[in-house]
Amino acid sequence: MSNNQNCISEHLKHQLDTISSVVSTASQSCQGDVMALLNLLRHLEKLHKEIRDGLFQESLPDNRQRLYSLLKNMESQGGWPYIERMRLQALLVKFSDEDQDIQDNIDR
Repeated sequence: MSNNQNCISEHLKHQLDTISSVVSTASQSCQGDVMALLNLLRHLEKLHKEIRDGLFQESLPDNRQRLYSLLKNMESQGGWPYIERMRLQALLVKFSDEDQDIQDNIDR
């Protein structure tokens, strides 16, 4: 890796650390406020989509060798970035557990 690439990587690492810190602080300040947390998640998803559909696609390689190199790098470095959505069933489990607790208290 050249000095220039190393410098860019260090600069990007610093920026990513800053972003992580800001997002962590924002999420902590929203603790207990489900709507605020939902808005934060939606905003992060929107940013992901904007980067993916804009700058990332514009920067994709224009020949097979570079595409192969990118795919090889992605495979070795963790694959495609993905923002997983919570499944509705995971939400329903919480209510199912609460219903069972209520029923247990009624039966006593």
